[in-house]
Amino acid sequence: MKGSPQVFIPLSIPSPSPEWSSFTLGPFTIHAYALCILAGIIAATVMTSRRLTQRGGEPGVVLDIILWAVPLGIVGARFYHVLTHPGDYFYEGADPLEVFAIWNGGNAIFGALLGGAVGAFIGCRMAGVRFWSFADALAPGMLVAQALGRLGNWFNHELFGLPTTLPWGLQIESTNQAFPLGLPADTLFHPMFLYEMIWNFLGVAVILLLERKLTLRWGKAFGVYLIWYGVGRSFFESIRVDPSEIFLGIRTNIWAAFAAILLGIILIAVQTRRHTGVEVSPYVPGREWKGSDAEVESDEFDSDSEDHGDEAATPAESDDVAATSTSNSRL
Repeated sequence: MKGSPQVFIPLSIPSPSPEWSSFTLGPFTIHAYALCILAGIIAATVMTSRRLTQRGGEPGVVLDIILWAVPLGIVGARFYHVLTHPGDYFYEGADPLEVFAIWNGGNAIFGALLGGAVGAFIGCRMAGVRFWSFADALAPGMLVAQALGRLGNWFNHELFGLPTTLPWGLQIESTNQAFPLGLPADTLFHPMFLYEMIWNFLGVAVILLLERKLTLRWGKAFGVYLIWYGVGRSFFESIRVDPSEIFLGIRTNIWAAFAAILLGIILIAVQTRRHTGVEVSPYVPGREWKGSDAEVESDEFDSDSEDHGDEAATPAESDDVAATSTSNSRL
């Protein structure tokens, strides 16, 4: 119909202009990538704190744990990326300080998991919180953090896949170091950052839904997270075009994704066998928080003999108690 306004439907996803990637604030340069990571950390912290508090944890105890987990997670993420992309950092004329330039992008979630796990273990030990209780509370927040972090990859013009003609193809400038040689400058690529964002948000819904139907405690919710993320990542890595270390013909990150899946399956299987009762408290025995809002159930429902081994009275101790009670009753 003549005169009707035409609706413009974009046939690709543009990459942000360089002005969007960073801005100056006084003497400081603020990078959008760093803001995305920070937003993910904050979102995960809030979610984890709420979930752990609902399970009997002290409000704010999560902060004591992430003070260890976040720094070590960032260190692990960076060095895992550097080790799996050595050609980007170790070549003739390379600036060795670029290894530490985390604001330029290049962080690996598998390295963050390893480093963050070490930090979380230390933090949990100091706070008296069960490591697997914290991991379960963290599971959906971890996926939210990763999704927001992937938005930072978009600002940095990285994490894109094979060429595509789909209408949501991602525009990448031909001067990008990861742009494949021999392709036309207007080639579009699969927006892997977007695929992984969607997959991660779906994973949050899956974990929350399973928790309503099943008892995902003792690390089993975190096991679901490892399986979900590993399955998605193993596919996304298979369509990446940026260089990476190859082992037995497969990218190292795909091997890491397979390891995450296997670890998740083992974790669920072992914890299901070891713990058949209800997880009564996120704290280790003797370190429980006694706040008025803490909803801690009776220990009689906890089947973890290891946790109660130090509290259970020996037969000799029981006889002494009985004898004492009898003698007192005669007085």
